[in-house]
Amino acid sequence: MCLILFSLDHHSKYKLVVAANRDEFYQRPTQQADYWAEHPEILAGKDKEAGGTWMGITQTGRISMLTNYRDLSNIKQNAPSRGHLVSEFLIKSTSPTDYLAHLESNGTQYNGYNILCGSVDSLYYYGSYQQGVHKVSEGVHGLSNALLDTQWPKVEKGKEELEEILKAKTIDPESLFELLYDDQIAPENQLPDTDVGLEKEKMLSPVFIKSPEYGSRCSTVVLVDKKGEVLFSERTYNTLDFSYNTRTFRFQLH
Repeated sequence: MCLILFSLDHHSKYKLVVAANRDEFYQRPTQQADYWAEHPEILAGKDKEAGGTWMGITQTGRISMLTNYRDLSNIKQNAPSRGHLVSEFLIKSTSPTDYLAHLESNGTQYNGYNILCGSVDSLYYYGSYQQGVHKVSEGVHGLSNALLDTQWPKVEKGKEELEEILKAKTIDPESLFELLYDDQIAPENQLPDTDVGLEKEKMLSPVFIKSPEYGSRCSTVVLVDKKGEVLFSERTYNTLDFSYNTRTFRFQLH
């Protein structure tokens, strides 16, 4: 994922609300979200090139999500896929704090990343460009290709719009998908400087990225209410004309 907007215990009905976009090269082969044949308790998309995932949830409420950290000057050419960090957490029963502490001590072989993991009741965050494992506070948060809640235009805009959506007693998933499809480029004076050049900063600045070879390939919405009912909906885009296919799963947490 390259943008994760989420609300934790900040709504009268929902304990967790997630709206996220996965940005990736269009040519990278991907499997749409489904229950994994080899691990049927996991619901997630799959990176068919490396086998991991960018976001997933289990039927017991174990959840993890990941974004890359943008630092093109420090790329390890033969680094393992960061998607395995998410899938391994979902497969294992290790506590989130132990899992993230292990990554902090042993995860230097990966290129830069941010990972959220835990349960639908409590989330923990670790960024490879920041020391320590951090429990995520209640409220609305945003994570893109810098540290958690870094004030990039897409993060701030997305958090503000999510706050508005959360004012409704019942959340319509379509309102979250509309939030995620905002392709407006941020003003130049608000852009971060991540050493990719002005034109690329502009291209990467929208909530929903469109370019000839790289962009937002799918949007995912997760709603978990306080009775333990889960809605997981993934919208996958045809990057030629941006038509889409939506798959929605509903289940009760075990």
